[in-house]
Formats: sequence, C-alpha cells, structure tokens
Amino acid sequence: MKKSIILLLALTLCLGATKAQTRKFSTYYYQRATLFEKMTTKNNGVIFIGDSITDGGEWCTLFNNSSILNFGISGDGTEGVLARIDVAARLTPKKIFIMIGINDLAKGMSPDTIAKNIEKITDALKVRSPRTKVYLQSVLPVNASFKMFDGHVSKGKEIIALNALIKTICEEKGYTFIDLYSSFKQSDSELMNPKYTNDGLHLLGDGYLLWSSLIKHHLK
Repeated sequence: MKKSIILLLALTLCLGATKAQTRKFSTYYYQRATLFEKMTTKNNGVIFIGDSITDGGEWCTLFNNSSILNFGISGDGTEGVLARIDVAARLTPKKIFIMIGINDLAKGMSPDTIAKNIEKITDALKVRSPRTKVYLQSVLPVNASFKMFDGHVSKGKEIIALNALIKTICEEKGYTFIDLYSSFKQSDSELMNPKYTNDGLHLLGDGYLLWSSLIKHHLK
C-alpha cells in the first residue's frame, strides 16, 4: 500500500512536470492567444501583431477603424509570434503590421537569429494568406536613463543591427519596411526621446500618437 502511494505521488509529479514543460510561454500569452483564436475580422481587416508595445495601442480608436485587430501580447518574442501566426493568417487580413524583437534581445538572442525568426514568421503567413500585405516595423530605440528594464535598454547597438536586418528582409521579400526608430530617437543621440516614454521602453500617449501618424498613410 505504501509503495502504491509513493508510486502514485511520483506519477503525479511527473505528469505535473510534463505539463509545465509544455507551457512554453507565459500565462498571459495563452490568455491572449486563446482569445485571438475566437476572433473574426471584416473584409479588408488589418492586424497589428507584436509584444507589449503593440499590445498597449488602442489601434481602432487611433485610426477610427473597427476592422483593426490588436494581436499584441506583452512579453512576446519572435518564437511566440511564430507559434500563433497561423491564427492571424487564418483571418486572411488585407494588411499586417509586425513589430517584434526587443524581448528576444533582452534574453540574449542575437539580431541574426531574431531576423531569421521574423523571416520564418512572414514565410508562414504568406503560405496561408498570400495576398496579405506585410509591413515590418523597426524596433524602437530605448533609453537607459530611467534605470528600468536593464536587459532591454542596454541593447541599443543590437537594436540598430536588428533593424538593418529587418530592412534587408523587406528588400528581399518585397515587404514594406517602416522606420519608426529614426522618429522616436533624440536628435543628438540614439536614445528614445523621453517625450515618448516614462520607463525607457514602453510608450506614453504621445508615443502612440507619433506612431499612428507615421503609419496612417499605409492604412488608407
């Protein structure tokens, strides 16, 4: 009897460990991703996909367009987007705006690996929804002066390198590259203008207004 109980406990622990191992992403990731699976979009719909910076945007309101879906997930990286790009592709959006990579850099992933993942994302999208127009947006600058998000705001040089690789993907694949980086940085440095952030990474309202003004002509 005692051996049976020990065996049962061991089996329970093993099953629990296996379940934990299969959860590759955060709890919030699955909360959002399972919501996206239930979504539909109108004809000529638009999808914004990315991490917390995309997640924080009230895109329907900013563009007065109810056909926009926000597929941003706070904390996400290229592997997370790749795992759920089929859900976006299933909706066959007219346009998709992608910004991703800063969380990967913070975790130590190289710009080259991130760029390869972004290419995998767009390739997978095009297989399922070949008519979707792809817009790859640059990763935004960061600002270490706020002394927050050290793993992110220390990656200034890597961000520049990654953006160059993203631009190359667009040139080779025929996608549209949107350089947001140049408009968000200070004129005399590569740091994000503090007008647009209060933590060196995420955006204030003025940041979202600037972002929307820079891409609004692409949504016509």
